[in-house]
Amino acid sequence: MSQMIVVEDVHKHFGGFHAVDGASLEIATGTITGLIGPNGAGKTTLFNVIAGVLPPTSGRVTMQGEDITGLPPHELFHKGLLRTFQIAHEFHSMSCRENLMMVPGDQVGERLWDTWFGRKRIADQERALRAKADEVLEFLTISHLADHKAGQVSGGQKKLLELGRTMMADARIVFLDEVGAGVNRTLLNTIGDAIIQLNKERGYTFVVIEHDMDFIEKLCDPVICMAEGKVLAEGTLAEIKANEHVIEAYLGTGLKNKDQLEEAGA
Repeated sequence: MSQMIVVEDVHKHFGGFHAVDGASLEIATGTITGLIGPNGAGKTTLFNVIAGVLPPTSGRVTMQGEDITGLPPHELFHKGLLRTFQIAHEFHSMSCRENLMMVPGDQVGERLWDTWFGRKRIADQERALRAKADEVLEFLTISHLADHKAGQVSGGQKKLLELGRTMMADARIVFLDEVGAGVNRTLLNTIGDAIIQLNKERGYTFVVIEHDMDFIEKLCDPVICMAEGKVLAEGTLAEIKANEHVIEAYLGTGLKNKDQLEEAGA
């Protein structure tokens, strides 16, 4: 299996604090990889480095063999690498449909010349974008929210909308940061089903930060555990939960009580 992302000895320092401290990992193409670890393990910082939100202090990130270290998010977007956030970033006053229609870059109507002389092309592209947005909303089972303002829908629906944005961009790899935060179980199942379907039917590769172990178990193989800015272990969730170093990172109690790992919010 080919590697979509390879992270080699990445460090990210904030003054004297080493948020990511020599992390190395590989994300295989076509997988849904879970990234877990205690609070402060460096998971979100590593996401931000890979996705170009933060430059690394040192180290290297490649995407299908191409060095993408430090590239800004808009360049990575055009390469098919997208990152969603723990708190959804929507255009509050625009409808859910309009939020999706805003996603594709280099739209005809963005160029002044075309606004004067390319009105038919603008109208044709807008119709195509509207149709695609409606297909995405239907796929995500939120077509009834098409005309609702995005700022007024629930937290879980906003997470679905963020997933929809990745579909509008025809993503190759998507980094999802705590997609389950503040989401009820029914909507979380809907989000999980959509991720699985996008993975199986459209070949999306996903990396998921999540504390909900039921969600990780349903979606992810492999699972990578971080602690103190480093990769601690990798394997199936069962292997991770049985790993003494992982349990120690969460609980500091060795193998004394493995069942507490899930209760610790792994």
